[in-house]
Amino acid sequence: MPGLAREVVPDAVPDTDLDRLALAARDGSPSALDDLVRRTRGDVGRYIARRVPPDRVEELTQETYLRMLRALPRYSGRAPVLAWLRAIARNTVADRYRHDSARPRCVDSAGREPASPGRFEEYLALLALLDGLAPERRRAFVLTQLAGLPYAEAASRLGVPVGTVRSRVARARRDLLRDMR
Repeated sequence: MPGLAREVVPDAVPDTDLDRLALAARDGSPSALDDLVRRTRGDVGRYIARRVPPDRVEELTQETYLRMLRALPRYSGRAPVLAWLRAIARNTVADRYRHDSARPRCVDSAGREPASPGRFEEYLALLALLDGLAPERRRAFVLTQLAGLPYAEAASRLGVPVGTVRSRVARARRDLLRDMR
């Protein structure tokens, strides 16, 4: 049917300011790139924030813009730049979920992740050192030094005087230092 066919024009003329900025950035304008990132960062960050935990938003936003920089030479302006950036953000988030699901998570017996999940070997070494402690010293040390409970609360949970908790923690520290050497 005549009139329904659309001519495909490479590097179509952009409809918005953002599209013009993206094309100028693609062509090497540093100021256009700065403006493009500044004007789209909030939108991209909000898009990502609806899909990931708050502590991952900044990291994935930066990753999205790194990917955008690598893809910018191929940007032709056929799609609105915000739709293009959201597609990059969506793929960045999906890739991160795939990456994370393919890796084992380190958790302690209470189901909590260790403070530095990226340092798996150090976590295992700490567990081995703690396993070497006498059970009463280990419990006092874990409650006060790792879980952060005050000595009085740890004493209450363990059913012993505060002084006993202090002495067990001190001995546990001494034993750990000895075992680390």
